[in-house]
Amino acid sequence: MQSMYRTLGPALLLAASICAPGLASAASIEVRVQGVTSPAKGTVRVAICDKATFLKDCPYSASAPAQEGETVVTVNDVPPGSWAVLAFQDLNDNGKLDRNALGIPKENYAFSRDARGRFGPPGFEDAAFVLRDEKAVSYIKLR
Repeated sequence: MQSMYRTLGPALLLAASICAPGLASAASIEVRVQGVTSPAKGTVRVAICDKATFLKDCPYSASAPAQEGETVVTVNDVPPGSWAVLAFQDLNDNGKLDRNALGIPKENYAFSRDARGRFGPPGFEDAAFVLRDEKAVSYIKLR
């Protein structure tokens, strides 16, 4: 009987650990983007990044057609933790933030907490906020 528990015990632990990620809590982040150019055209794109992926390949993103006044983009299933939001208006719908020859963005963009850098993008800590396991709202004004 004890040998059966020794055999089944690790198998049950493995099965529980495989199922556990599905049980982890996740939240949605409603990003309320203001400052969309008039007339509204293109798409407002939002990316949610942790410190390791900030300004790289962010793991969570969503988009919505640009609306005058305010465009609301909701990103679902984001786990609790420390995150930063980057939003931009993709005027030509090419899926990326266009830049000039010097690397300066040509499309309006902004970060959570209205973070700005002096000579380049802000640091993660300037834009970061803590997401718990409930819905969060982030207000962003494109510049």
